[in-house]
Amino acid sequence: MTTQVHTLSNGFRIVTEQMPGLQSAAVGVWVAAGGRNERLEQNGIAHFLEHMAFKGTKTRSALQIAEQIEDVGGYINAYTSREVTAYYARVLKDDVALAMDVLADILQNSTFEEAEIESERGVILSEIGQALDTPDDVIFDWLQEKAYPDQPIGRTILGPAERIRAFTRADLAGFVAEHYGPEQMILSACGAVDHDEIVKLAERLFGGMARQPQQAANPARFHGGETRTEKQLEQAHFALAFESPDYRDPLSYTAQIYASALGGGMSSRLFQEIREKRGLCYTIFAQAGAYSDTGMTTIYAGTSGDQLKGLAEITLDEMKRAASDMSEEELARARAQMKAGLLMGLEGCSSRAERLARMVQIWGRVPPLTEVVEKIDAVTLADVRSFAEKMAVQSPAALALYGPVSAAPTLEALQERRAA
Repeated sequence: MTTQVHTLSNGFRIVTEQMPGLQSAAVGVWVAAGGRNERLEQNGIAHFLEHMAFKGTKTRSALQIAEQIEDVGGYINAYTSREVTAYYARVLKDDVALAMDVLADILQNSTFEEAEIESERGVILSEIGQALDTPDDVIFDWLQEKAYPDQPIGRTILGPAERIRAFTRADLAGFVAEHYGPEQMILSACGAVDHDEIVKLAERLFGGMARQPQQAANPARFHGGETRTEKQLEQAHFALAFESPDYRDPLSYTAQIYASALGGGMSSRLFQEIREKRGLCYTIFAQAGAYSDTGMTTIYAGTSGDQLKGLAEITLDEMKRAASDMSEEELARARAQMKAGLLMGLEGCSSRAERLARMVQIWGRVPPLTEVVEKIDAVTLADVRSFAEKMAVQSPAALALYGPVSAAPTLEALQERRAA
């Protein structure tokens, strides 16, 4: 498999990877504009724009966009995150040119018809309602807000309903004008693709885009804090976050290994101690997430209201214990899980295309997998114990609680336990 990167004269970047033996390809455009690029009055517009991209262009109706891809057995979709909006398709190799043409069309020629805006407004409001009805989804939005208060990176990607109701065609077009320039875009194609052909197509479809000033996102500042919402639910939902490294920080590998050992699977400390030995919950996990200039190590559990206090306290005790007795066996297992997850996740061309775009966005190149594996293997037990000590005692924390949580300890009480 050969990875190649090319940049057009207007700054539009292209990355490809040919995968021999495949008859299909994944192709998409990753735009470096997500929730954290919004001003307060724009909160939710990046996601709204993602929806509107499929609602008609100057030459294609919404139905034609769907039909042209599905007529050839393909699939097209999009997603919005806090730092990226992605538009991607999966098609057979003979239909890559069609997929690229459709993607270029929706990114440059969407018409944002008023009737379609009103229709999609209702869809997004329903999506917000569904999220609010899903406790183990909404609690992470609340946790993010407390970790990064009064900042774009701390706001929900979907946005508040009142803003969704107010967005106009001019608002959507304005966000595109601000953030959808060629230098903010990366075309990634993986599978049965030819690099030179992809570059020629990209030059024709995207080469005419004019450069525009890039709008830098506001720097993130992790503050922390507590939010709790009492509601009569079957389960109490508990989410705890700690400031962690950004994805360019070499410590990001240590953070991921630590999170895996702490709560990444059935053999992890939190799962074994809290679920298996004590039966305090059904679901508990830890994960490490990263952004361009900050990161969060997050622990989540769902339990009954009367067991929440014990679960929270044992979680902190396990974090503190990991700083002193994390073992070589746990380190080796976490390393193996991380490497296996990376390699297994890249067996499909869609996941590989996403990785290519992400690597070019972060590093300006695609590091070989051997380089990533070497960095994982370079993390030592001393590194993990030192990181565990920081998480257990020093890092700022945020806490979100939802459900029958009246008996849950406060963040202040948990901070005292951390310091003890």
